[in-house]
Amino acid sequence: MKLIFVSGGVISGLGKGITASSIGRLLESRGIKVSAIKIDPYLNIDAGTMNPFEHGEVYVLDDGGEVDLDLGNYERFMDLHLTRDHNITTGKVYRSVIENERRGEYLGKTVQIIPHVTNEIKRRITTVARESGADVVIVELGGTVGDMESMPFLEAARQLGRDLGREENVMFVHTTLIPIMGSVGEEKTKPTQHSVKELMSIGIRPDIIVGRCSEPISAAARAKIAMFCDVPEEAVISTPDARSIYEVPLNLERQGVADYIIDKMKLGPMTTRRDMDSWERFVSRIVNPRREVTIALVGKYTALADSYLSHLEAFTHAGAARECKVRIRFIDSDDLLKEDPEKLLGGIHGVIVPGGFGIRGVEGKIVAARYARENMIPFLGVCLGFQIATIEFCRHVLGLGMASSTEFDPQTPDPVICIMGEQIGVTDMGATMRLGAQDVAITEGSRAHALYGTARISERHRHRYEVNPDYIQRMEDAGWRFTGRSECGTRMEIGELEGHPFFVASQFHPEFKSRPGSPSPLHQGLVDAAIAYKEGHD
Repeated sequence: MKLIFVSGGVISGLGKGITASSIGRLLESRGIKVSAIKIDPYLNIDAGTMNPFEHGEVYVLDDGGEVDLDLGNYERFMDLHLTRDHNITTGKVYRSVIENERRGEYLGKTVQIIPHVTNEIKRRITTVARESGADVVIVELGGTVGDMESMPFLEAARQLGRDLGREENVMFVHTTLIPIMGSVGEEKTKPTQHSVKELMSIGIRPDIIVGRCSEPISAAARAKIAMFCDVPEEAVISTPDARSIYEVPLNLERQGVADYIIDKMKLGPMTTRRDMDSWERFVSRIVNPRREVTIALVGKYTALADSYLSHLEAFTHAGAARECKVRIRFIDSDDLLKEDPEKLLGGIHGVIVPGGFGIRGVEGKIVAARYARENMIPFLGVCLGFQIATIEFCRHVLGLGMASSTEFDPQTPDPVICIMGEQIGVTDMGATMRLGAQDVAITEGSRAHALYGTARISERHRHRYEVNPDYIQRMEDAGWRFTGRSECGTRMEIGELEGHPFFVASQFHPEFKSRPGSPSPLHQGLVDAAIAYKEGHD
C-alpha cells in the first residue's frame, strides 16, 4: 500500500483538494490506479447537517454518503466512484473509539488519543486503501498544520510513514502560501518556512512543497524554499492563479510532478505514457470559448458560490462541450420579491433553481419559475427546484392558488408536494433522507430520453418530500408531464412542460455525476437551449 498525504499550512483555502485531485489525475494518466480519502477534523459525523454558508455544498455519493465537497473534485478529476468511508471525520473516529470502549474492546485500559484514536484513524485509512485496490491512495488532511483539531490526524499520518516505510510507500505533499508584498512584487518565503517548521516539529518532513502564489514562483524563491525547507529544488512546485481549476494538472505535469512521485515511490519503470490529450482539449475549450451565455442561478445561498459548486462545475463541463462560456448570474431568491423580476432576470438566457431546504426564499423561487415559463426562457429545476416548478404550475396553470408543499405550509388546502411515507415520524436529521443512487425509468420519446439516450438511468438523490400522487393526473392533463419515474412507477423523478422550448426539472441531483468530457445531460440540455435562445433573440 502506498499513500500520499496532502497537508496545508499558513491559511486555509490554498487548494489542497485541487492539488490532491490534480496529482491523482496525473498518476492515472500514467496507468496508475488511484483512489482518494478526505479527512475532515470537525466533530460532525458527516457533512449532512452543516450550514452551506459555512461549509459549502453537501456532496452526495452513490451509497448515500453526505460528504465534503472536495470528494466531488476527486470524483470529477479522477472519474472515481467513492463511498462514505472515503470521508473520515473526527466525529466518525471518536464514535468508533467510544463504542469500542463501551464494548470492552480495550480490556479496561485508559483510552487515549495515542494510541487509541490514532490507531482508529490508521485503521480507517488502511482499510479504504486495501479495499479500493488502488496502487496509490491520496489522503487530503483537512484543516491547517498547527490546528488543534488536526493534530491526531497528523500524528496518525506520521505513524503510517513509519509503519509502511517512509522511503517508498508514504509521501508528504505540503501546500503553503507565498505572498507577494509591496509595489516591487517581492515574494515572501517566510510563511512557507514557518509552516514547514511546524510540520517538521511533529516529525513530518515534506517531500514536495506546493507554493500557492498569484504569480509563478521565481527561481530565487524556489531555491530559498528548497534550502530552508530541506527539499530538492525540483520538489518545490509553483501553482500560480489559473484561469480554470482544470489547468492545474497541466501545470503540475509541466513541472514533472508525476515523474518525481513515480520515481520516489518506485511505482515501476517511469512510463512515457501521458494520456492527457483529452484533458488538454477540454481545458482549451474552457479557456478559449467561441461564444457565451448567461444563466441565472436562483437560490438562498448565493453569497457563497461553493454552496452550488457541483452545479458550477456541471455548467463548465457542458459549456466546454459546446465551446461556450457559461456565465452564472447569482440571484438571491428573496430579491425577486422586492424587485421587478424583469430587472433581475432580464437579459439572461436560462434559469436554474437548485436544491435547498426550508421556507426562506421559496416564494422568490416560484417567481423565477413562473418568469421562465411565461417568457419561454430555458429552465432547469433540481430537487427543490423540481418541487418549485410543480407548485408554480399548480398555482398559475391549474388555478390552485394556495398550492404548496407541506414542508412550507402544513395546512395548505392543496398539498401538491408532500412528505414521503417513509419519512413520516423521522426526527433525526443526519443521514435519514432518501439518499444516494436510485434507478429512474424514462419515457421513450421524451426530452429527457433524448438527453440521456436511454430509458433507464441511475442518479443521486437527497430529499424528504415528493410530488403528491393525488394530483399527478390533473398536472399531466394540463401539460406538466412526468417523464421520469422511480422503478415502481409511484415516485415522480422528471417533469417536462409541454409547449415550452426547454422547461425540465428533476427530483434527483444530476450535477453530482457530471464529469469533464461527460457532462450532466440535463445541464447540457439547459446550456444548449440557452445557446438557441440567445441566437433566436439576438
